[in-house]
Amino acid sequence: MPVSRDVIIIGAGGHAKVIADIVLKNNDNLLGFLDDNKPKNDVVLGYQILGKADDILSYANKAVFIIGIGDNYIRKSISGKYNVTWHTAIHPSAIIGVDAAFGEGTVVMANAVINVSAKIGRHCIINTGAIVEHDNLISDYAHISPNAALGGMVNIGECTHIGIGASVKNNITVAADCVVGADAAVVKDIAESGVYVGVPARRMDLK
Repeated sequence: MPVSRDVIIIGAGGHAKVIADIVLKNNDNLLGFLDDNKPKNDVVLGYQILGKADDILSYANKAVFIIGIGDNYIRKSISGKYNVTWHTAIHPSAIIGVDAAFGEGTVVMANAVINVSAKIGRHCIINTGAIVEHDNLISDYAHISPNAALGGMVNIGECTHIGIGASVKNNITVAADCVVGADAAVVKDIAESGVYVGVPARRMDLK
């Protein structure tokens, strides 16, 4: 049996509550939340707000941490600001293939599939029911939304967000700093950052 960890979540909104559920289902010990927008000693899911994000260092020797914030760039900023131990949380119902690997701070939600030899970077979100097929490379701070599906040997760039229900054809590369809209279908490489929508996915004009 894995050793139980003492965990603190940064953020206390909806995404953080989903992570809290994963922590508890893994029989880890949730100490509470750090959140800049809620008062100290407020309660979320029965657990206290322990302070603000900058209070993290006072707990650095007592716990490991997960950033429970959906915005990719905020996760990147927070992870670079604090030198603490980051925890990786994987829901017990997720299916994890042989030789799959995960960077620190990443979370994998319920019923996600991470297939064989997929490599997931640091502080990524693999959301509920997402499919990350074999030999994918998901770069740091990316977010694969609920029910999104990535074919085999897909490469997703840093901070890119793949929207709900979107699909990415096998052997495709999607650049960093992209947003692929909900239900979009990416069938050719995306080399330029931007927002891509539709079937097939096309870059939205900036006006």
